[in-house]
Amino acid sequence: MLNSSLPRAVRTALGGSFAGAGAALAALAGGAALPAFAQDAGSANTDKLETIVVTGSRIRRVDLETASPVFVLDKSQIEKTGKLTIGDLLQSTPAVAGGATATNPAVNNGGGTGASTIDLRGLGPQRTLVLVNGRRLTGPAPDVNAIPVNLIERVEVLKDGASAVYGSDAIGGVVNFILRKDYQGAEVAVDYGIADKDDGQRQGFSATFGHASDKGSVMIGLNYHKQDEVLARDRDFSKDAIYLSSGVASAAGSSRTPRGRVFLPDDILARYGGCDDGAGSVTRVPGAAGTSLDDYRCYDGAVDSYNFQAVGNRELTPQERGSLFVVGNYRLSDSVEAYVEAFYNRTSSSFAIAPLPFDARSDNVIISAQNMYNPFGVDFGRSGPNDSGNSFFLRLEALGNRAASAGTDTVQTNMGLRGGIGDTSWQWDANFTFGRTSLVQRFTGYLYQPGLSAALGPSFRDANGNPTCGTPDAPIAACIPINPFNPETTPAGFAALSAPYTNRTTVIQREIDVNANGELFELPAGVVSLAVGGTYRKEYQNFVPDFLVIAQGPDFTNCFLAQDACTSPINGGFNVKEAYGEMFIPVLRDVAFAKTLNVTLGSRYSKYSTFGNTTNSKIGLEWRPIDDLLFRATIAEVFRAPTVSNLFSAPASNSPTFRDPCIGLTTPVGVNANIDRACANVPRDGSFEGPPNGQTTGLVSGNPNLKPEAGKAFTWGLVYDPSWLEGASLSMDVWRFALNDNISALDVNTVATQCYNAGNLCEFIHRFSADGQVFYIDQPTLNLGRLDAKGLDFGIKYRLPETPIGNFRFSIDTTYVAKFDQLIRDQAGNPTGVIHAAGHFNRQLGNYARWRGLGTIGWDLGNFDASWTTRYVHGFQLGSLRPDGDSADGTFPNVVVKYGASTYHNFQFGYAIEPINARVELGVDNAFDKQPPILFQNNVTNGNTDPVTFDTVGRYYWARFSVKF
Repeated sequence: MLNSSLPRAVRTALGGSFAGAGAALAALAGGAALPAFAQDAGSANTDKLETIVVTGSRIRRVDLETASPVFVLDKSQIEKTGKLTIGDLLQSTPAVAGGATATNPAVNNGGGTGASTIDLRGLGPQRTLVLVNGRRLTGPAPDVNAIPVNLIERVEVLKDGASAVYGSDAIGGVVNFILRKDYQGAEVAVDYGIADKDDGQRQGFSATFGHASDKGSVMIGLNYHKQDEVLARDRDFSKDAIYLSSGVASAAGSSRTPRGRVFLPDDILARYGGCDDGAGSVTRVPGAAGTSLDDYRCYDGAVDSYNFQAVGNRELTPQERGSLFVVGNYRLSDSVEAYVEAFYNRTSSSFAIAPLPFDARSDNVIISAQNMYNPFGVDFGRSGPNDSGNSFFLRLEALGNRAASAGTDTVQTNMGLRGGIGDTSWQWDANFTFGRTSLVQRFTGYLYQPGLSAALGPSFRDANGNPTCGTPDAPIAACIPINPFNPETTPAGFAALSAPYTNRTTVIQREIDVNANGELFELPAGVVSLAVGGTYRKEYQNFVPDFLVIAQGPDFTNCFLAQDACTSPINGGFNVKEAYGEMFIPVLRDVAFAKTLNVTLGSRYSKYSTFGNTTNSKIGLEWRPIDDLLFRATIAEVFRAPTVSNLFSAPASNSPTFRDPCIGLTTPVGVNANIDRACANVPRDGSFEGPPNGQTTGLVSGNPNLKPEAGKAFTWGLVYDPSWLEGASLSMDVWRFALNDNISALDVNTVATQCYNAGNLCEFIHRFSADGQVFYIDQPTLNLGRLDAKGLDFGIKYRLPETPIGNFRFSIDTTYVAKFDQLIRDQAGNPTGVIHAAGHFNRQLGNYARWRGLGTIGWDLGNFDASWTTRYVHGFQLGSLRPDGDSADGTFPNVVVKYGASTYHNFQFGYAIEPINARVELGVDNAFDKQPPILFQNNVTNGNTDPVTFDTVGRYYWARFSVKF
């Protein structure tokens, strides 16, 4: 019989109730730090409880419920979702929020790499630590899809700060992938899925083989996954580019069109009647050659704008993954075991977006009045910031879609020795971890800028009638003139300027860890336990961009590619030495009002080669006044060290979505000093329209003087397992994160809005002196200010008593965001504004709907089982009516759009074929084909919506067949 003084959660789990039973049994079976060597398999005393290590602590304990809240997904739960990558599964966890900087295969046209990152609490994926068997996965915000799904025994999600236990990055929480071990036999599985619209097809195959003996075990396996694309044009919500302007939503597009948009001097424009509706511009008549003025008419945005969504943009990135793994251990003696855990993953992915947009006023490119194809006889473009020039917009379909392929290789290896110390309870572990991620990206559809300048410059026909660059007195060799007014007539010229390029990134991590844990001495309430250890880690990153895209001084906005973002190399690293300790102290036991009262203390000292040292501590409290009820609380110091990119990135340009607050400006000069600074050189007659394509140039740079982020995490709550309702469990936890000196690059809209409203950050805005259009906005990486978030987690689980029609169970997990405030400071440390994100979608931070929930109803009877899972995202709003800049979103000032809740329903049915030891599963995700909300193209960068939070594929059918030998 089990000891009745054990915590009820443990006894309940062992007894088979639903109060954490699946996760608890998995943990008891596979979570021990070291096997009990003195006993042969199968001969252990079944009444003896094995101590385990639960994510969030390094102390081995019997209790599954500790001071920190942990959400667990075991292997069977993962398989019943039909997901082929772990990233797809974890995105539905209620504690995952925000996500503006997170990636998954549906973000930013897939991000091009097929990666998935996890963003707990919406604090950013860089503030969620990812572990494999308690050891870091390589790189900040790593790709969790690189971990083979068939290697995973369970996933433990710690929803609490844990820097005292794990060090840097464990701010929003920790995701720990526990690997399978001691597997005996063979298992093969095949998967298939397809969207209701006959796209997004996926195929998967996995095989696992294992052998175990009294000396050790080995498990090897492979995994293959292929995912087809989903095109934006094949979904109603994304087939058109939808914009919000002056509170009105409309289908529009880019003014960079295949027939061009030509801005003319007033004297020439008068020929066309002024073209008031087209903001003073003309476009080539469809089918016309473009060689005379009669081939053009006034540009009309309602009919001439270019719908880039219908060309090549994707809602889901195609990808192909293959992985191999090996896990093994071998007993060297009765007290020492050698072990190895290694996996390799290769991901191939690609993305394609609309052809390159061209603006003659960018990149200091001039379309010469003497260009032989120019019918207007004037220059287009500008030679510098003081040159207003004539704008000329074009979509270069002659180059085809911009496209990129990406190949990512991930290797993670951990090897070491572990064992016990004599007849004591003490166990030790000494291990070495090596991780390497290599990314190669190849891009096509771009133009060589120096050659472009020559090809658009003066040109003529030579004596043989051949188009020639230059002038008769100074011809330019090896140059073919191009015709921007009708690109289809000069395909050879564009082909000669086509400039594919390749960027390479390598991230390497090496870590040595030595730790030990065991019992110290016994108090009246129990045994005091201690865990101690030390770590040495080196991280290195090398980014080698193609020479074509290396940013050139003095302002670093231009490079040898035209109309593309320019970047800079990164080459750097750091090392850190750490020592840590943790102590579990039982204070009271079996006294009035305290069946148990335990305290956990922990601290970690870290010395970085970059910024210096930091010490982070925690205290955890567990109080069980009665068997059924546990109160728990933690206070933890947390921190995040600056990454290699944060520290060493040289200037790199990008093209973020941007709404200029100076649009339509009529305030006279001298009336408002803030507006005068924010809108320097902008006309004050109401004619200013801002960037025609809704984007600007941002210039992001690192900062070697960054301090680490530092703050505190608080959780307090309860777990109630009522003895009067066997099989039920209720949990509730209040959480709060207060983080100072958070590291981030300034957002261009934040800079512009803060300057306009409060006169802050104005030094980062650079405008053309001739017309006031933004030249570029600096986005330095800074310790920006304070992040303050708080909320509530609530969960309930219940397994009904067995009935003649089967076993029923249900669970609900919810998260409520009460507050999420981002306080922004300027370089001098002065507050410049607050972003109130709770209940909002914010383009800089992401989606912070106040409520998120995940509910499941499960049933099984004999060989049959089924489940119904519901995911809920509460309504939220976009924009703000606050006029003081202290707003939730600077993209749409003085406009609020409210959205209702979104609910997704997934169904699964399974059947075990016992004669052949096989299992078949069928499922449908998003069964009622819920469509995502429209968040507008001038607010998001991917298909009018938020693909991190909402499903963009629609109803999806899947099937899985597995067999064990």
